[in-house]
Amino acid sequence: MTALSPFESRTSSSGVLRKMLRNNPQLLFGLLIVGVILLMAICAPLLTSYDPTEQDFLSTLQGPSADHLLGTDNLGRDLWARLLYGARVDLFLASVAVVLPFIIGSTIGALCGYFGGWFDTIVMRIADIVVAFPFYVLVISLVFILGNGVSSIIVAISIISWVAYARIIRAEAMVLSATNFMDALHVGGLGVPRIIFRHLMPNVLSQAIVYAMSDIVANIGVIVTLSYFGLGIVPPTPDWGNMMSEGQPFFAGGIYTLMLIPAVAVIVTSYGLSLIGDGLATALRVKR
Repeated sequence: MTALSPFESRTSSSGVLRKMLRNNPQLLFGLLIVGVILLMAICAPLLTSYDPTEQDFLSTLQGPSADHLLGTDNLGRDLWARLLYGARVDLFLASVAVVLPFIIGSTIGALCGYFGGWFDTIVMRIADIVVAFPFYVLVISLVFILGNGVSSIIVAISIISWVAYARIIRAEAMVLSATNFMDALHVGGLGVPRIIFRHLMPNVLSQAIVYAMSDIVANIGVIVTLSYFGLGIVPPTPDWGNMMSEGQPFFAGGIYTLMLIPAVAVIVTSYGLSLIGDGLATALRVKR
């Protein structure tokens, strides 16, 4: 059999990507939604001239107008600006809080699946202890202990979320380790680090990547919930959870936008990320 050249391989890969998007409306629609939200967050300084933390007590609780696209809050801050900059904070934090557990959990899971034995037993018992407690309870407890702020949220989520990735990768790695493919690598004299990080992990990461999409959705929920209860992002930094918390007292008085606008942003963003996760899962099932 003649091996494919790098050019042929790249062409084939790009063709598979186009086919996956063309026959996968969930993935395409999800990427469109999340892409638009990310673009708006990145281009926030170009889409608004207002500082999201600037207060104007002469323009409090105004409705939508030419000056303030979505109106202002109880401190006269522009809601459109706070929504855009809040997207920056929440999406960045939710993504970072996925990357660290993904790297840590995938590495640990690959090591457990490859080596097994006492190392696997100890790690899995630790994982069992972590998952024995409700996710939200553990995160809130850790943030309460560590204190408010971005770093505390990332640390709290990472301490807990690595378990899911470790279990997913471990299961895939155990299956792959029992195949002739791994036997051939050993016979070829490859070192253990190269086998694990060059050959094993790239072949078992797909399921973890799919899970990461739903994990980002969960992280957004955690971040918004923590901020809503005053345990997350420290004001006056714009955050969707803070916006909902600050708008709640005015909801009963008929001023719904202060709370509903960030809530809709959370729902739409989560929906887009969920579509991406479902689309990737569908693509993997078709591939298999």
